Amino acid sequence: MGPLFAPLEGLGRAVIALSLPLAGFAGDVTMSAVKRDIGVKDTSALIPGHGGMLDRADSLTFTAPLYFHLLAFFSLQRF
Repeated sequence: MGPLFAPLEGLGRAVIALSLPLAGFAGDVTMSAVKRDIGVKDTSALIPGHGGMLDRADSLTFTAPLYFHLLAFFSLQRF
């Protein structure tokens, strides 16, 4: 799926492949800490047993911006 979602080769693809899982983990842990600090266990009851809709997107808080910037950085070098 790499060539479809990240039209990069070599170093760019390797950097994205290594950094996005770490950013996803960091986003999930950060949002869990924020929820723990404010005393919220579940953000909604829309998906029972899963912590709510916000828990489905926790990892995207760091992953999406990082993906955008890395893709722009490595794509702009080619053009």
